[in-house]
Amino acid sequence: MDIEPKTRTVIPRYQQIAIEVAARIANGEYGEGEKIYARSSLASQYGVSPETARRAICILSDLGIVSSEKGSGIIIRSQKKAADYIQQNSKLETIDTIKENLLKSVSRQKKEMDYLNECMKDLIEASVHFRSMNPFMPFEIRITKDCVYLNKTVTEIQFWQHTGATVIAVSRKDMVMKSPGPYVALTEGDTIYFIAQDDTADRVKGFLYPGK
Repeated sequence: MDIEPKTRTVIPRYQQIAIEVAARIANGEYGEGEKIYARSSLASQYGVSPETARRAICILSDLGIVSSEKGSGIIIRSQKKAADYIQQNSKLETIDTIKENLLKSVSRQKKEMDYLNECMKDLIEASVHFRSMNPFMPFEIRITKDCVYLNKTVTEIQFWQHTGATVIAVSRKDMVMKSPGPYVALTEGDTIYFIAQDDTADRVKGFLYPGK
């Protein structure tokens, strides 16, 4: 299931109005003790229903920013509380933004991982198909000092009998020996090319480097 970032929570209209009024109070546009609106005029100014205006006033009244009495309109009570409310709302918006960015990041990473998995799947399928069409495509393995059969010939170690693989070439320094025969020795720094079937490639590695 894809992880889709949720859209930012929409602030209700009545809360938006409360924030706007509080900002005007905090900025000193309205002074403490000043009467600013009747509920009906607030609804008209913001183009909302009287109920929406009432809920906005209730928020400001509950916070002690204004007081509202029937017939008295809305009276400013505290510029400081208005500023505190604006600051608190700003912090909430910052947290909301961080959450939104995190969800977007997770979504992008999820899509990238899905794309990577699809690419890996396509690569594996293509490799299997290519190998089935080219059964003689050689494998290669590097001979290092850790090889248990260092300086031994292919015949001495019974390479084919133990692995089922056939050596078709050996790269040594700047020279490539094709069809080297059974008496070529495994020298440090060599690259051995061999034909394998099924899990033979893994058996070759396990034979030359047991336990690794």
